[in-house]
Amino acid sequence: MQKVLITGTAGFIGFHLAKLLLAEGFRVQGYDGMTDYYDVTLKQRRHAMLLQNENFSAKEGMLEDQASFDALADEFQPDVIVHLAAQAGVRYSLENPRAYLDSNVIGTFNVMEAARRLEVKHLLMASTSSVYGANEEMPFTETERTDTQLTIYAATKKATESMGHSYAHLWNLPVTMFRFFTVYGTWGRPDLALYKFVDAILDDRPIDIYNHGDMYRDFTYVDDLVRGIRLLIDAVPERPTSRDDIPEWDSLSPAAPFRVVNIGNSDKVRLLDFVDAIEDALGKKAERNYMDMQKGDVPATWADATLLQELTGYRPQTDFKDGIARFVAWFREYYGK
Repeated sequence: MQKVLITGTAGFIGFHLAKLLLAEGFRVQGYDGMTDYYDVTLKQRRHAMLLQNENFSAKEGMLEDQASFDALADEFQPDVIVHLAAQAGVRYSLENPRAYLDSNVIGTFNVMEAARRLEVKHLLMASTSSVYGANEEMPFTETERTDTQLTIYAATKKATESMGHSYAHLWNLPVTMFRFFTVYGTWGRPDLALYKFVDAILDDRPIDIYNHGDMYRDFTYVDDLVRGIRLLIDAVPERPTSRDDIPEWDSLSPAAPFRVVNIGNSDKVRLLDFVDAIEDALGKKAERNYMDMQKGDVPATWADATLLQELTGYRPQTDFKDGIARFVAWFREYYGK
């Protein structure tokens, strides 16, 4: 039985990935800090559901606590590590940037050290579409330069990509970074737009729509996302013998067993169309508060998911209207609204 250590299993994406891997017969060890960035009760409920499976175990601890994480990793002896835990949220990074350095940079360093020491078969780590920053040519491809991050959140994620590459090169540690594009779905985070919009509309509160709705996002349903991660676990990068061995569509490093992969729906959706779909799913109109663009935000994201498909044969494809309907059904049941 393959053993996978996942950081952030009480989080939105970590929970869904752990659930998928357990369903496929993996042994999963979770590690989560249970921070109060959002409702801890939601995190506890996620872990409680996972703990119903005998092949799942969990430990609470901060990634910055290297001794705690090392003790867990040494005891579990994972074959694979999937590092999802992070201080999330673009907007919160404007208020508390230090939290992002502590969790995303120091925490990631501790994970990489454990992966190096234990010589895991594959280290997979979460990045974000935010690393594309001020890039304007879309859809975004993994081989383009990413030097213009617009928030400290994005900057810390770009830093972890660079750190991952160096470890892959120095220690021949296979590393895959995945860049997520606007993930949404059941058991989602309360700070995400879909959650906030549904909650506000049901409570007759106005919703804030930035840049007057003239924004586009590549909305990616969480089940599609974790399916992509699951398949990438088996797509272990290998150090190429020469640059000529690397296809033009591949982001594989010429100097290391390291690759960056977009996981997105490959479709940009206008924010106003997203809001319309929420209203349709709820059967209720929103009171819309149109606002200017927020500092550090970008007008559009759009993934080229060709590399994911080349590596795994898979491409996310859930239509945003279907995904919203699933989320609304979960939200109404969970909160009794």
